[in-house]
Amino acid sequence: RSQKIRLGLIQMKCSDDPEANTKKLVRRIEEAADRGARIISTQELFRTPYFCQTEDHDNFEFAEPIPGPTTQLLSETAKKNKVVIVASLFEKRAAGIFHNTAVVIDADGKLLGKYRKMHIPDDPLYYEKFYFTPGDTGFRCFQTRYAPIGVLICWDQWFPEAARLTALAGAKILIYPTAIGWHPSEKKEYGERQRSSWEIIQRSHGIANNVFVASTNRVGHEGSKRGGIEFWGHSFVSDPSGRIIALAGSKEEILISTVDVSQVEFSRVHWPFLRDRRVDAYRKLTQRFID
Repeated sequence: RSQKIRLGLIQMKCSDDPEANTKKLVRRIEEAADRGARIISTQELFRTPYFCQTEDHDNFEFAEPIPGPTTQLLSETAKKNKVVIVASLFEKRAAGIFHNTAVVIDADGKLLGKYRKMHIPDDPLYYEKFYFTPGDTGFRCFQTRYAPIGVLICWDQWFPEAARLTALAGAKILIYPTAIGWHPSEKKEYGERQRSSWEIIQRSHGIANNVFVASTNRVGHEGSKRGGIEFWGHSFVSDPSGRIIALAGSKEEILISTVDVSQVEFSRVHWPFLRDRRVDAYRKLTQRFID
């Protein structure tokens, strides 16, 4: 039977004011809900500009506890609009322990839980290891009112193991809050190739696991005028065959897409990748490298 659900991906620019960004997000959630979205995702770290471009201890002031003031506001928003919200936050767990965390709030306003980013990058302008302790929640499925979903965050999207384990936990939609863009000096030579690789790897996770993928990216230039990062947007939704069914551009946008979750079971019957896995032969996957 058809199980159609509308997804809403909120792709927006961020100012230097966390409270203003949060209010802006709430308005966009309400707009997405008015347009029929029932599961709504933010981009990665929506409350601030992408501060990981520098190693600055002052940026730890942006972190907050979970539950905390932002989750309380989003819970009220979810309940009021009867929507599921996936929101990416900078979590202060304890003194000196911080995580890049996504919360899942159900349509009744209940905080279902959180996922802490497992794979932490350390690249030019992406100095996340300075800020974030690697996650310890494992790969999770959240049984929301409208569909079972899994949440992974940005750099996680390059790792097939993360997508596989989240799908095996029961997720039928993989949601990736994201902050990815170009170093302006590299865009001319590598830009299209980089964006294409980012898209292809996520679509391939959808194919391999017979699931929908929804990736919500930041947009706009952040950082110094001569450097910084140009976040390319292009949030998208793909189906279990890897086909893109909704694609945003490079400006602020609320991307709405209808997905039929029943396609997951249909796809798994006709493309039985999970059936044919040789789980008895994969033990070496837990090794760093096979010498």
